[in-house]
Amino acid sequence: MGTKPNYKTKQREQLLDYMKTVQGKHITVNDVCEYMHRQGSTIGQTTVYRQMERMVDEGIMQKYVIDANSPACFEYVPEESHRKGVCFHCKCEKCGTLFHMSCDSLEGVRDHLMEHHGFQLDPFRTVFYGICEACRATA
Repeated sequence: MGTKPNYKTKQREQLLDYMKTVQGKHITVNDVCEYMHRQGSTIGQTTVYRQMERMVDEGIMQKYVIDANSPACFEYVPEESHRKGVCFHCKCEKCGTLFHMSCDSLEGVRDHLMEHHGFQLDPFRTVFYGICEACRATA
């Protein structure tokens, strides 16, 4: 039993083109569908989800499931930054925005947990909760 072939459909190319324009952002399937429909596309939610999952399997996208109450987020992974292996996140408890964090200090936390506590942290599933700068400014 092999893997399914990756057909280069027009919808897949449209989806990939869009994800490249929002590189570094966490996008839900609903976000993609809303964008595509504004562009006049008739792509369905099931098709978007299926294509996104295939791209996750191919290593083109990263998928993040933050909690049971939030939809899964996807992020385009450009070839040059391909799988650096660390991807921490911060989630604003006020506005719900999810921020990607690439920080040497946080990598030190991961290393410390492993070296001193024997705990292997999964940086792709690590989320720090708090209040973002924008929400603090409006408080």
